[in-house]
Amino acid sequence: MKQSLQLKLSQQLTMTPQLQQAIKLLQLSTLDLQLEIQQALDSNPLLEMEEEFEDAETIALKSNSEGPLDNLEDAAAETPSGTDNWDSAIPEELPVDTQWDDLLPSASAPASPPSEDTIEFDYNQQGSAETTLQEHLLWQLNLTRWSEIDRMIGVTIIDYTDDNGRLTADLEEIHEVLVDEADIDFDEVVAVLHGLQQFEPTGVFAKDLQECLLLQLKQLPPDTLHRETAYLLLTRYMSQFGSGDYKQILRRARLNEDELKEAIGLIQTLDPNPGHTFYSASTEYAIPDVFVSKQQDRWVVELNPDIAPRLRINETYAGLIQRSDNSDQNNYLRDNLQEARWFLKSLLSRNETLMKVASKIVEHQRGFLEQGEIAMRPLILSEIAEQVDMHESTISRATTNKYMHTPRGVFELKYFFSSHVSNDDGSEHSSTAIRALIKRLVAEEDSRKPLSDAKIVTLLADEGITVARRTIAKYRDVLHIPPSNERKRLV
Repeated sequence: MKQSLQLKLSQQLTMTPQLQQAIKLLQLSTLDLQLEIQQALDSNPLLEMEEEFEDAETIALKSNSEGPLDNLEDAAAETPSGTDNWDSAIPEELPVDTQWDDLLPSASAPASPPSEDTIEFDYNQQGSAETTLQEHLLWQLNLTRWSEIDRMIGVTIIDYTDDNGRLTADLEEIHEVLVDEADIDFDEVVAVLHGLQQFEPTGVFAKDLQECLLLQLKQLPPDTLHRETAYLLLTRYMSQFGSGDYKQILRRARLNEDELKEAIGLIQTLDPNPGHTFYSASTEYAIPDVFVSKQQDRWVVELNPDIAPRLRINETYAGLIQRSDNSDQNNYLRDNLQEARWFLKSLLSRNETLMKVASKIVEHQRGFLEQGEIAMRPLILSEIAEQVDMHESTISRATTNKYMHTPRGVFELKYFFSSHVSNDDGSEHSSTAIRALIKRLVAEEDSRKPLSDAKIVTLLADEGITVARRTIAKYRDVLHIPPSNERKRLV
């Protein structure tokens, strides 16, 4: 094989460590950014918060009142005069092939893990522990005076109960599981189930919605008004009741409209998912990154000053750096000073990018701020990227997990970007605005004659919005609006 030398020209994009850090900070959420800043403060002695900075007079007062201390002014006086130019010794940019770990080994050294004696108790984790439905049912089972066999049956039935309180298997299947462990009759399983159905919350251990509502009706006081009528609806006319066919119910049950309306009202007070009382998802708090307010007929965008502490470089430590000193202590200070400067630059770049993007969003969605979702305009990431002269991926990072506080509530920046629907005349409408119109039309409809999807298409066409019926059905599902036959009411 013949060997030869060839010269080729090629272009390659390589990110410097500064750019990597800036991108990392830009895509962090507010809570993650606070953790990142705290880690930087803990690992870098050249970084400090301005609130913690004490001037020389305060230190002198402490020195006089508490005894002899090392005076920072004396330490600065011992520093050679040539160290005043420490800033010029730090390069502005690093080579593209530089890595943080190679450049700053001392500043990025991981902290030693805490010992068992110093581990702090996690109060947040302790406070988040809550009783589940299964634990609550087992607690009630342990309070009963049932036999060991009945307790075993009860534990098995509880294991086949989901978070809503419904049985996930038939009694025959549960009985087959129990027979493999002990000689248990099917009637005994039924008897234990009836006992479990008296537990709290009312309506648990039902096989379906109908049985769940009937269990709750049975436990109401016998003198409850319209209890018998509600029981009749759930037992004999469940299919008509579910489909909203009230005319057939009135005719076949020989009820008047007021009696039917009161019975339906009683049923609506029942809980279709009693197990949700013990279900709570983890709470997520949204901290706004920017505030938008109207001042003198102008919309003003401001950064949230509380999302990140104000940082600065510790001038005392920075003044101790000597240009010609190559000792380990001096190199340690110089490396940390370099990292601190780049960290502050990355934070400043993040804030500037966030302000530019938020300002353009407010300028574009001014109608939403003044009129609501109906006035939302279609907007895509490329439009903002072109206006602020940035790449579309940068806009995506700047709007992910970032929130804006407006007079209409707190919204993620991604919320203001939506697809559009084009009309025959070339105009465009935001999908968010169309969903808001559908929601308004349904809220204003006559409950006796709810609007069908085809009728909503006609009403939107009258307002100059051309939408297909299947699009209306899709948006209605997103808004959790049932079909017209399920929305039908007596009043």
